[in-house]
Amino acid sequence: MEERGKFGTGGAERICYISRVQSFSACHRLHSKSLSDEENRRVFGKCNNPNGHGHNYKVEVTVRGKIDPTTGMVMNLTDLKQCIEEGIMKPLDHKNLDLDVPYFANTVSTTENLAVYIWDNMNKLLPPNTLYEIKVHETDKNVVVYRGE
Repeated sequence: MEERGKFGTGGAERICYISRVQSFSACHRLHSKSLSDEENRRVFGKCNNPNGHGHNYKVEVTVRGKIDPTTGMVMNLTDLKQCIEEGIMKPLDHKNLDLDVPYFANTVSTTENLAVYIWDNMNKLLPPNTLYEIKVHETDKNVVVYRGE
């Protein structure tokens, strides 16, 4: 009978993806300073409401890495939870994205740009080269995926 060793069959290191899901609430107005008011209404429709509108966003943060042979983990989920608290919840939860988050002062607060913002925040907090994917659910039917490209 072949001995499997600490890395499983063949001694190869195993790569795993782990994800944590977090929800937050925020409001925004889709409006580009590069467009006229009429163009903004045409492009963004009801999402250009001058008073804004809100979402209950769901974010999935996925990290990728080798399974540590000692701990059996890619990373401790408690550490991932803390990074999400710092990089997503504190700056975004119950905020007006356009008024409370400096990044969106000159960047349209689309879900695409929100995913990029979250990626940049999380990439600074997580161990190097571990962040794999940010998936933002704006609604049950609208989802954006960003992988740092």
